[in-house]
Amino acid sequence: MKKVFAVTAALALLGLCISAQAVTIATVPVGDPGNAGELSGAGAGGYGPDRICGSVGYNYNIGKYEVTAGQYTDFLNAVAATDTYGLYYTSMSYTDYGSGITRGGSSGSYTYSVASAFVNRPVNYVSWGDSARFANWLHNGQPTGLQTAATTEDGAYYLNGATTNTALNAVTRKAGWTWAITSEDEWYKAAYHKNDGVTGNYFDYPTSSNTAPGRDMADASGNNANYYGTPYPIDSPYFTTVAGEFQNSDSPYGTFDQGGNVYEWNEALIHDAYRDVRGGCFYSGSHSDGPYYLRASASSRNHYGDDYPTHEAYDLGFRVSEVVPEPSSLIALAGGLISLLGIRRRRV
Repeated sequence: MKKVFAVTAALALLGLCISAQAVTIATVPVGDPGNAGELSGAGAGGYGPDRICGSVGYNYNIGKYEVTAGQYTDFLNAVAATDTYGLYYTSMSYTDYGSGITRGGSSGSYTYSVASAFVNRPVNYVSWGDSARFANWLHNGQPTGLQTAATTEDGAYYLNGATTNTALNAVTRKAGWTWAITSEDEWYKAAYHKNDGVTGNYFDYPTSSNTAPGRDMADASGNNANYYGTPYPIDSPYFTTVAGEFQNSDSPYGTFDQGGNVYEWNEALIHDAYRDVRGGCFYSGSHSDGPYYLRASASSRNHYGDDYPTHEAYDLGFRVSEVVPEPSSLIALAGGLISLLGIRRRRV
């Protein structure tokens, strides 16, 4: 009993350490490992190249919300006093289409701040490379310092200064990752799978519905999202909405805003030239078939691919995934913490 109590106490202390970090990413668990995928793309009545999506063979956690401007600002202040790899884009400062993030000072002593109205809205004007560096920073424990292997250039991804489309398209997720940009399958499953076991059952929209969502900010119906319509923008004068604004319109696994708000980068490489984006944005149109880029069958936002990984735009953001530690890893980690704290282990 004493050993069990010591391990429990150590894990509790470990939890306090995690929660004390500068950025806390709220996540939801995604189970049902080994579920079947489904066809997405033109062959499924949608848009873009045909792919089988949504099958994931492991448990994982995914960001409950898109990464916010407030979280990204903390990241910038930690690693971008000298912004070696251009993690800040000046259009982020816009207070309509942007993220409300401004930069002050000069290189070597840059500081960043975010307007209060944008703290909990999704960051935009981020490239795939920016998103990978944020994931590496989380993987490395949110350190402070220059943009090096210890902060942004290694971790879930070995970037090593990659800034070109060719170099970034060659990057893959490493074994042993703890945080990463969502893979396409991780993203798709969390958005559309019905969370009904190891099945191939999916909704058409990431609001737990087969009916096109509406645009009701009050969200009384529980099937709403931020996309183009009347009035526009939906939360004037801001084009994005606060994370989780549509509080009754979550996916079956409990994520929010995987439809509308901003497109979200994922790891998929399309036509060897583009990184995939999913989910539509506040500017996604509503045709006779509904807000079509929010649909599961819309495998890209154009018929040829998606975006070069260096692209930074008003409609591009991202979400992260987190590995679920094996129980044995947690026990080993707790044991190390017990030793560190000088807790004596005794036979019972």
